[in-house]
Order: sequence, then C-alpha cells, then structure tokens
Amino acid sequence: MTTTSIFSRRRLLPVAFGALVAGALALPAAPAAAKDLLVFAAASLKNALDDIDAGYRKDTGRSVTVSFAASSALAKQIEAGAPVDVFISADLDWMDYVEKKDLLAPGSRRSLLRNRLILVAPAREPQKLEPAPGFPIAAALGRGRLALADPSSVPAGKYAKAALEKLGVWDQVANRVAAAENVRAALALVARGEAPLGIVYQTDANAEPGVMVAGVFPENSHPPIIYPAAAMKSARPEGRAFLEFLRTEAARRIFEKHGFAVN
Repeated sequence: MTTTSIFSRRRLLPVAFGALVAGALALPAAPAAAKDLLVFAAASLKNALDDIDAGYRKDTGRSVTVSFAASSALAKQIEAGAPVDVFISADLDWMDYVEKKDLLAPGSRRSLLRNRLILVAPAREPQKLEPAPGFPIAAALGRGRLALADPSSVPAGKYAKAALEKLGVWDQVANRVAAAENVRAALALVARGEAPLGIVYQTDANAEPGVMVAGVFPENSHPPIIYPAAAMKSARPEGRAFLEFLRTEAARRIFEKHGFAVN
C-alpha cells in the first residue's frame, strides 16, 4: 500500500479542492499506478492503514494508493469526480453526503471502526485536565490557543466542539481556537509546542510521542465517533475485496493496536 496524495507521495493531502480536481484531469497515464486501487481515507487512519500494507500485498499481490485528508475535503473531491475506489470517512455525515449524491456502490457501506476523543498537551509541558462540566480549559490554555481540526467542517473538530458545548465551556474557547485543516495537523501544533492543548482522537495521541494525554472526554459528551467505509459506484471489483480485507482478523489486530475499536 503506497501512502500518498493523488499527486504527491508520502504526505497527507492538504491540497485545495479546486487544485486537486484540476490536477486529476491532468494526471498522466502511468501503468504502475493505474493498477493500484485508490482509497480516500480520513487523516486519523494513516498509521493503521500504513501497517495494513504488508498483509494486503502478501494476500493479494495488489497495491493500494491511499490519499489521507479531512473527510470533508475528500467527500468534496469525490463529488467532483476523483477516480476513487473506496472512501473511509471519520464520521457518518460526510459518508451520508456522498451517498446522497448517489455515488456509493449499493450495499457496500458498512460501519468499520470507532474512536475516542482525547485532550492532549505537549509531552514536554505535561498537564492533567479531566473534561467534565465547567472544567477550566480556558485557564489551562494560559495565553495559548486550543488546537482543533476545523470545527466548521472536519469531523474531529465537529466532535470537539460538540463535546465542549455539552460540557458548557465552548464559549470560553470559541475565540481561542487554532483551526487546522485536519486532525493530524492539529496534533502537530500540540506536538511542536505551538498550542498548549489540543483535542484529537485517541488513535492520534497513540501515534505521536510528542504529546501526552491530559484527559479523556466522556463518550456521552459528543456523537459516537464512527468510521463508515464504502466502495464507489465507479470502483473496480477489487474495491469491494479491499473492504472485505479490512474486516479480516489480521486487519482487526492492526486497527486495535492503534487504538481503534472495530465494529
């Protein structure tokens, strides 16, 4: 499995929507790449899907190209005609968006994974702050900002805003948010010490030694964090086979190693 954007290898996919569409139209023919399945996946899945690479290659002899970004950006790119085989979203809303555009292969959608929401701090500046009604998050920020994936559209940011609203503290921090393009970008702000606190998924906290867990949000403080997966109507037959591979015992062990709960 090669982790890449459609055009640039070995990085997350932060490119603007219009630029991606323009680039897709100009994508040169490349026999080696053409046989690869193209998977669009939420940024928080990067480490787990990277680790699934060897098993999938060994079992099938096939390669997969994965583009990682915010689910919102990926859904918009699919709507614009990106030649995707499989989409794995970090929330139900953006999969619903694609389904309402009549782009999913009938019967292929399934709920794949679950995650938790975590408050993180830089590992070199640790603090503990358990999320609860009225908890002093504004005071804990000091003069800094709270790193979130963009709460207007990105699932991790939407979950974070919902949790802070439920706990009655969103108004304290609404004007102190450092909004990032995806959850891994928010994680990086905390790991580099550019933000004293951030809200990410448990799996992101597990993947980054530069942060420590300051607290865990109650599961009832936000909608369930569910990762749906589906093949596109335009997908090659191997797209459904890849979805089935993600439900094997080998894939389950990898997802659980990275902190996901498997449905």
